[in-house]
Amino acid sequence: MFDLRFFLALIVLVSCGEGQEFSISYGVADFVDPLIGTAGHGHVYPGATVPFGSVQLSPDNGTQGWDWCSGYNYEDSTIVGFSHTHLSGTGIGDLCDLLLMPTDSRIDLSTPVSDIRHEAFATKFKHQNESAQAGYYQVLLDNGINVFLTATERVGFHLYDYPEGLDPAIVLDLGYHINWDRPVYTELKQLTSSIFTGKRLSTGWARDQRIYFALEFSQAPKVIETYDSTQIRDVEASHHGQKLRAKFSFASDTKQVQAKMGISSASVEGALKALEEIPDWDFDRVRHEAGTRWNEELSKIMVTTDDEALLRTFYTALYRTYLAPVIYSDALGQYKATDTTVVNAKGYTRYDIFSLWDTFRAAHPLLTITQPDKVNDFVKSLLAHHDEYGLLPVWSLLGNETNTMTGYHSIPVIADAILKGYRDVDVSRAYEAMKKSAMQDIRSTDHFRKYGYIPYQLSGQSVTSTLEYAYDDWCIAQIAVLAGQNEDFDYFMKRSQSYRNLFDKSTGFMRAKLIDGSWKTPFDAMVSDHNFEVAEYTEGNAWQHSWFVPHDVKGLIDLHGGDQAFVDKLDIMFNMTSEIKGENVSEDISGLVGQYAHGNEPSHHIPYLYSYAGAPGKLRRLCIKSWRRNIKILPVAFVVTKIVVSCQPGSY
Repeated sequence: MFDLRFFLALIVLVSCGEGQEFSISYGVADFVDPLIGTAGHGHVYPGATVPFGSVQLSPDNGTQGWDWCSGYNYEDSTIVGFSHTHLSGTGIGDLCDLLLMPTDSRIDLSTPVSDIRHEAFATKFKHQNESAQAGYYQVLLDNGINVFLTATERVGFHLYDYPEGLDPAIVLDLGYHINWDRPVYTELKQLTSSIFTGKRLSTGWARDQRIYFALEFSQAPKVIETYDSTQIRDVEASHHGQKLRAKFSFASDTKQVQAKMGISSASVEGALKALEEIPDWDFDRVRHEAGTRWNEELSKIMVTTDDEALLRTFYTALYRTYLAPVIYSDALGQYKATDTTVVNAKGYTRYDIFSLWDTFRAAHPLLTITQPDKVNDFVKSLLAHHDEYGLLPVWSLLGNETNTMTGYHSIPVIADAILKGYRDVDVSRAYEAMKKSAMQDIRSTDHFRKYGYIPYQLSGQSVTSTLEYAYDDWCIAQIAVLAGQNEDFDYFMKRSQSYRNLFDKSTGFMRAKLIDGSWKTPFDAMVSDHNFEVAEYTEGNAWQHSWFVPHDVKGLIDLHGGDQAFVDKLDIMFNMTSEIKGENVSEDISGLVGQYAHGNEPSHHIPYLYSYAGAPGKLRRLCIKSWRRNIKILPVAFVVTKIVVSCQPGSY
């Protein structure tokens, strides 16, 4: 009999969540370790946030580079401040807006800045003096300042304890930026003796990002100095510049200062309204409320196991699925739209940061199970983007279309929700938006329609794009039926078979074709190229991408010659060398079991193909093999993914 220790028994429960008393322990939320994944290429932040919160209050190392896309990397030992917006798990760096840093008032901000890590207020720290929980972060800096952070939906809450011998001060750096981001205009105004407002406009991956803020201190600063970059500014009621910074100095006998930062993408008024989420200065209460909210969300899925390492792995992974999309409409219900106007989200909460290439496969289907109260608003948010921009989003970032990655994967997210009964939207309206994205003439969709595949000479990542468009078109066809568009159903079902045009029976792989219909040569199924302009596959090779026909697995099996031949091919994949060939191999290809790459999205559905081909026992044995090779996350992910398979025929 199969040893059940290698699987987790998952029980989906209804979370009561109300009437709980504040306590140090929050139940399953205690297993969350936000520091997991912050080293190497993890690209995640350890700071404080609440589920789907607008604010992600987290430390920044001040280092530029790919491994600092979230602002922080565990291998670093310097902190330059704590900013209020962060991306989780992305491969491009942006955000890290509105940086606050407690420091000594004797620092000189007028010195030239040649390296942000060497700024006057950058401070060393040690990881043994650092802790993080769901909704909470703490670090004791080497200069003796102890930092405590928590958050509500739209407010970051700071508490700073200062040691003897330090003249307490706080720096607000509106010019701080990492990687792609660059400020173009910053502004600061003093509203009262302890409340300051302003805005930061920037460009980068998000071409037109706007963030308005309201900053309130628990006590009035004694002295205020403002700078534009390194140039000191005269004291006045209003300050503005490209890289504005301010130093707020407090009375020398001050031992503790608290600060609240409310944010909005639409207006200062929205940011001020956000401050009402924390009407007092009770840090412990807000921290407890954040922890309780996390426990309410995470305890919707209960895991039975004696292995605490697995519990930490599972609940930390589940925690990260609730970090995005984020609430985008402000406390007044307004937001900066994709067309740059300010819009009221009437009757719903507007969400943004839809990393759809990453999330359409399993994260959004999971949310249809665990977040039923939010799914309709997710769909409405995607449709609002369409109304503002003219197309459904590909990768939306705080009111911006980045057009990052392949496919048009808003479509399976919307289709999955509608087909599961989330219909607080006009199905015909949703269908027309989906169809419009499929009939556009950008992102090589015109080539896809003309040739039945995307020729290699006309677009990079041509194989991946063709396969993903075919799947997306199958999803459109399912909604066409509901919208009464039977002719369109036939049209999109035919297009969904376009994957067949790239299947080479002589090799058994999906391959790039040229305009004349011939195969691109030379061909090696183990080669990967991370240069997207010339790559045939996105962040992978033929072994990892040739299985992506989730809408017609039987058709894919038939192309291979039937169940046994298909199973044999899977066996080869999982048991062969893990070498990836090429001069520019993507670093995203990781967690290899043979050529299966558990560390990247395109592979995650592949193990389940054993079951479609009548060999579920091989899936179980694969889990055991992976466990023994110390890829312990594999069985956990298998179980979760098993629950949340999206848009499969017969799933509804």
